[in-house]
Amino acid sequence: MIAADACLDGASWRHRVAAVLELPRVQHVLIGLILINAVILGMETSSALMADWGDWLNVADKAILAIFVVEIALRLIAHRLSYFRDPWNVFDFSVVVIALVPASGPLAVLRALRVLRVLRLVTLVPSMKRVIGGLLSALPGLGSVTAIIGLIFYVSAVIATKLFGAAFPEWFGTLGDSAFTLFQVMTLESWAMGIVRPVMEVFPNAWVFFLIFILASTFTLLNLFIAVIVNAIQQERQGDGHPTVESELTRLHGEIRRLREDLAHHGSRLPETEQH
Repeated sequence: MIAADACLDGASWRHRVAAVLELPRVQHVLIGLILINAVILGMETSSALMADWGDWLNVADKAILAIFVVEIALRLIAHRLSYFRDPWNVFDFSVVVIALVPASGPLAVLRALRVLRVLRLVTLVPSMKRVIGGLLSALPGLGSVTAIIGLIFYVSAVIATKLFGAAFPEWFGTLGDSAFTLFQVMTLESWAMGIVRPVMEVFPNAWVFFLIFILASTFTLLNLFIAVIVNAIQQERQGDGHPTVESELTRLHGEIRRLREDLAHHGSRLPETEQH
């Protein structure tokens, strides 16, 4: 009985620690520390600021890092190995551990990775977490759209190289040059005056090729990217228990149908004189 009571006390203590860490005010403090840490890391890129405030900035950075270490340690104590079942927790743990690695010698490059601590803001803000989760869940669909864009780019680059390569070797001399030029056209960066109009001076009908390419790549497939991402974010939001537009419409239709049924039911129960 004593051992069982000790286990229960330990479990309840861990639950209390986990509950405290999830309190809104604790989350707000952590978010504030992350933002302050982001400002400090940005200030460290200024030689003038480091010359005047370098020691204070280093102390503040180490103090915030110590708080993050204590927070992660408390979460490990509260959740034990189940802490690592959540990919977001693994990300938080990795970011803090990277900051603890001595940034000297061959590991000096890791000092620049301290800025990854700012990304912990994503794990603490639910709306940002849903967006990132939606982007990750959209990767399979984005892969299919990317494959289609790649196919269109390859076919278009081959055609452009054969049509315009001899007259404009700097833009369409090779397959790689054509692909890069078409990428610039797709982004609509100086595509008309910089590329298409000079080509049309030699090939007057070249506008047909570029118009079809822009319609296929920019206005169609890139919108598919947006559609896939928006759909994935909607599904992520629905999975978190947040209502979507479709679910709200379904709920409203159900309530209207129930109101009609209630009105019809009460109307049928009125005396004949009252109905008239």
